[in-house]
Amino acid sequence: MDTASLNGTVLAYDVAGPDDGTPVLLIHGHPFNRTLWEPQVTALAAAGYRVVTPDLRGYGQSPVSGDVVYLSDFADDLAALLDHLGISKAVVGGVSMGGQITMEMRARHPDRVAAMVLSDSSAPAETPDGKLFRNRLADRLLAEGMAGYAEEVIDKMLAAYNVTALPDVADRVLRMMRTTDPRGAAAALRGRAERPDYRPGLAAVDVPVLLLVGADDAYTPPADAEEIRRHVPHAQLAVIDQAGHLPGAEQPAAFNRHLIDFLDREVAGG
Repeated sequence: MDTASLNGTVLAYDVAGPDDGTPVLLIHGHPFNRTLWEPQVTALAAAGYRVVTPDLRGYGQSPVSGDVVYLSDFADDLAALLDHLGISKAVVGGVSMGGQITMEMRARHPDRVAAMVLSDSSAPAETPDGKLFRNRLADRLLAEGMAGYAEEVIDKMLAAYNVTALPDVADRVLRMMRTTDPRGAAAALRGRAERPDYRPGLAAVDVPVLLLVGADDAYTPPADAEEIRRHVPHAQLAVIDQAGHLPGAEQPAAFNRHLIDFLDREVAGG
C-alpha cells in the first residue's frame, strides 16, 4: 500500500501490473474498500494492465475528511491521484457508488477517461424518498456503527443464495462493511443523496463503455443497466448469472472474462 496527500486529503492506494501497461482505475462502492477488487487486480495485472485501486476518502485506510463528501469530491480526488501517478488517461471503472463516481469523472474530467466500466450502477439523481433514506441512514450509522447495517444488507449486497453458497465471499464482504469508519460512510451517504442526474450527459460519451450487472441484483437490477445503454447505444452489456450487486466478488471468473475481453478489444487492441 502507498499513500498520497492530494486535494486536501490523503488516499491509500495500490498499484499492480507492469508500469507500461494500459492504466485501469477501479473504484469501490459503499461501504467497501479497495480490497473488493482483489480478484480483478490479479487477473488484470496478469493480462498486462496497470491497475490502480484506491480507498476513497473515509473508506479503508484513507482517513475521514469532512461531514459531507460529494461524488464530485471523490472524482476530483481520483483525478489528482492520476496526476500523482503520472497517468494522463485511464480506463475508469466502478461498482455501485463507484460507477456513479465514474460517471462524475467523465463529466468533470473527460480528458482523463479512456473508457468506462460501470458495474451494478444507476444514472438518475436521487429521489426525494431516497435522499431522506440516505440521510437517516447516515444518522443511524453514526449512532450505532456498521455492524447491524452490515448484517441487514448482506443478502442484498450478494444474491441471497450466495450468502450461504459462497461463505468465504460473504465473510470478506461483511468484514469490509463492518470495518468501514461510520463517519466516512455517513459523509458519503449525505453527499451521494445530492448526486445529479447523469443521463443527460451520457449521450455525449464517445469512449468505449462496458456495463456489467448481476442477474439477481436487488439494488440496481439489469433494467438499470439497460437504461444506461439506451442513453449510450454503443455500450456493451453483460449480465452475470448467479450474482447480485457485487458480481466481481460473487462470480469473478465470468466478470473478469467480460472485462478483459472488453479491454483487449476496445482499449489495448484499439
